[in-house]
Amino acid sequence: MSYRFMRMMIFFDLPTDTIKDRREYARFRKYLIKSGFVMMQESVYCKLILNQSAVRPAADGIRKNRPPKGLVQTSYRRVNDLKKGESIMKAKKIFTLAMAAVLTLALLAGCGAAAPAADPTAAPAADAPATEAPASEAPAALSGSVSTNGSTSMEKVVNILAEQFMNDNPGVSVTYDPTGSGTGIESARTGSCDIGLASRALKTSETGLTGTVVALDGIAIIVNKDCPVDDLTIEQIAAIFKGEIKNWNELGGEDLAISCVGRESGSGTRDGFESVTGTSDACVLAQELTSTGAVISAVAANPNAIGYASLSAVEGQDGIKALKVNGVDCSEETVLDGTYAVQRPFVLVTREGETLSPAAQAFFDYATGTAANDLIRQAGAVPVAK
Repeated sequence: MSYRFMRMMIFFDLPTDTIKDRREYARFRKYLIKSGFVMMQESVYCKLILNQSAVRPAADGIRKNRPPKGLVQTSYRRVNDLKKGESIMKAKKIFTLAMAAVLTLALLAGCGAAAPAADPTAAPAADAPATEAPASEAPAALSGSVSTNGSTSMEKVVNILAEQFMNDNPGVSVTYDPTGSGTGIESARTGSCDIGLASRALKTSETGLTGTVVALDGIAIIVNKDCPVDDLTIEQIAAIFKGEIKNWNELGGEDLAISCVGRESGSGTRDGFESVTGTSDACVLAQELTSTGAVISAVAANPNAIGYASLSAVEGQDGIKALKVNGVDCSEETVLDGTYAVQRPFVLVTREGETLSPAAQAFFDYATGTAANDLIRQAGAVPVAK
């Protein structure tokens, strides 16, 4: 029996112009990693496949999971034959050598040039130039664990950063415990986690801690697409959700009773909305729903409705529109420059004056650096690093 190992390469060039595009990009990349592909460089992934018969299922999976827009190319080549009883370590050695040749192909592909097929069994040249390491890669010897604890609203951001960081640093484990901002801040203060997570700024009473903003989260105020109202002030939004303004005709709309749609108690989006609008524990909701998607669907189905949702979830949705707030559109640009009022920070919390472990410091530096910006956008937040 022979093991005819195949090297399967995936090259892709996907658009990231809109939030929807970036979500598709992140979904496809996550599929590749879960399927056992290794990132050679950005947009170039490789996997060692047992034999020819295993190629078709792998190719079918790529075809079914590829994003609707952009270019995805697949190539595969036989690496070598191993007979039964030979060490699987030989296959791994062959694969490692093949990767050196693959990097040349990947670099050429990134420049848009056609690359000749490389000899997968040839040893890499001794004087071959070093390729650029992935953006989040720390020293090769980096190992240990990093514990994060706190805001449930930061789940997507933390998970996508942790996934990439662990992929680049296999000796490090990053954990996330979604306990809420208050608990995360307290855990950072007591030292029960390395990095606390908060979807709000630190209070003046929360001393002995340092808060570092890693991203901003814009919260869009949404209405049905047929609603004639286009712009509200923060004060008007607060009055609507408190039940003080009850009819759209009070705001220049039609004579229709306003129906407020919001998230359940404990939702990070609700906490952010209420903290900005000053409506904590005062909202009068016709519907209290458990997901952003449910809020968007409810508003799209009801011409009287008004609700709120994270900016990343709203773009491209049918049946709704995002209102201006104080005359300012809700967009990544206006969230970043601070002109859009309904927003909140995503904050990494550490103990003031205390040195993090090498692994925790490396993750902190990666999360707050420009190398993480694209991943933060893919998670639906607005990066702040420049």
